[in-house]
Amino acid sequence: MSEVKKIPVVEKKILIPFILVTLLFALWGFANAVTDPMVQAFKKVLELSNTQASWVQMAFYGGYFCMALPAAMFMRKYSYKVGILIGLGLYAGGALLFYPAAITEQFWFFCLGLYILTFGLAFLETAANPYILAMGAKKTATQRLNLAQAFNPVGLIAGLLVAKYFVYDNLLSDDISDFAALDEVKRTMIRVSDLAVIRDPYVVLGLVITAVFVLFLVSKMPQSKEEGEMPSIGDTFLILIKNKKYVLGVVAQILYVGAQIMTWTYIYQYAEALDLANADINGYEKVDVFFYQFMAFILFTVGRAVGTYMLRFLSSGKLLMSFALLAGVFVTGTIFIQGITGLYSLVGISFCMSLMFPTIYGIALGDLTEEQSKVGSAGLIMAIVGGALLPMFQGMIIDVGGNGVADTTIMGVSEVNFSFILPLLCFVYIAWYGQNVFKKYESKTV
Repeated sequence: MSEVKKIPVVEKKILIPFILVTLLFALWGFANAVTDPMVQAFKKVLELSNTQASWVQMAFYGGYFCMALPAAMFMRKYSYKVGILIGLGLYAGGALLFYPAAITEQFWFFCLGLYILTFGLAFLETAANPYILAMGAKKTATQRLNLAQAFNPVGLIAGLLVAKYFVYDNLLSDDISDFAALDEVKRTMIRVSDLAVIRDPYVVLGLVITAVFVLFLVSKMPQSKEEGEMPSIGDTFLILIKNKKYVLGVVAQILYVGAQIMTWTYIYQYAEALDLANADINGYEKVDVFFYQFMAFILFTVGRAVGTYMLRFLSSGKLLMSFALLAGVFVTGTIFIQGITGLYSLVGISFCMSLMFPTIYGIALGDLTEEQSKVGSAGLIMAIVGGALLPMFQGMIIDVGGNGVADTTIMGVSEVNFSFILPLLCFVYIAWYGQNVFKKYESKTV
């Protein structure tokens, strides 16, 4: 234990590059947080079903899946810095596409902007995560990645605040209970106004990312290279496929990202169901869902700090298992506890999720060489496709009784409550993966 404490998590000579790369974690957190509420916004403005609106997440997280492997292939030949610059360029370009998308008023155009934006995020995450792992000793790699990932919630919180105060508070359609009942002229006027409101944060974001691009362009970044001849991509894939800890880690990452996005996306529908259930109660005030989402992100931030600290004393697998089991308890409360207490349980899940992404990432790549990590990183970033697929399945469950959120009951609870059975199953697997890693790999070295 004393040896680990003597090894610096981040060496002073690479502190500035570490800070610059850590900035990227906040930038893609911002994109995540701004996008999640857009599912509900597009649903109302463009009169979509829950399943149709979930294409926002399909486009956003599908971009990761399509571009992660090409990004890794690119970085086998070129440096992390070049990969980051390409990522920032695509990120800015996708965000700026929201301007013509708002003019055309076409849902597919917005989805295209998100799709290209996440091409950029795929480059950034494929580069930044293994780059952080490589910036120091392997013994402190997972702790270092958790430290960098601790700044991801800063972006999440900033994105949520922008979504609330610059988007939702200015949406005209949000104050209308039955938007579809308006005549065509009024609907068109409101739609034009609201799509412009949705557009603006992304356009500003595109300009900010362009400035960050210039910052990286003029900065000197360290680039470590392994000695010897680069192995063929086929040999690298073969090594990864035979590595059970890595393969099971990819599955865990798919399920984790799916659970995270389901939890953060459908909190809006969960709150809507509470409002519908209590609408007839005198003096009842609508749930301020942004407050609860904000508290979820605060807990997520606190959880990252707590988890990073606890990794000094507990193994990664054991800590991952513990957090996943606690998440399962909170999800069970979300499903079966009625009223505001169920919403509290939903918020509590975020504390448990905070540790999962970087810890799964660090475990899966922990015993790989840098060359293997570059390709292996692509698999773990492609796993973000879970955020595209699983929310769509949850949307289908919510649509079982109609386009509302509480049209029918399943096992004695509303359909939106029951839909959280999907995150519960995800956390069960993650807990098993953590326990398996501890038992087979870590307990032998502790």
